[in-house]
Amino acid sequence: MTEERKKALKKLKIVKGQIDGIIKMIEEGQYCVDISNQIMASYSLLKTANLDVLEGHLNHCVTESFNNKENSEEKIDEVINLLKRMIK
Repeated sequence: MTEERKKALKKLKIVKGQIDGIIKMIEEGQYCVDISNQIMASYSLLKTANLDVLEGHLNHCVTESFNNKENSEEKIDEVINLLKRMIK
């Protein structure tokens, strides 16, 4: 497993715990703003985990395709499409 995936996995496990906590907060009827803050924190961590995965993709999959001159254009298109979806 790459370092980028390890970082993403660690963050996703944290988010999993946060989501469980948010569910409990809702079930207990806690203050809406506190719940919203926790949701935003989870969302932020998900975004950084996604960036870790994409960094790994660029460092390994895309780099390998360029070194082997295989599917280079396809890999570039994949990354561009991902970036377009991220900025929407």
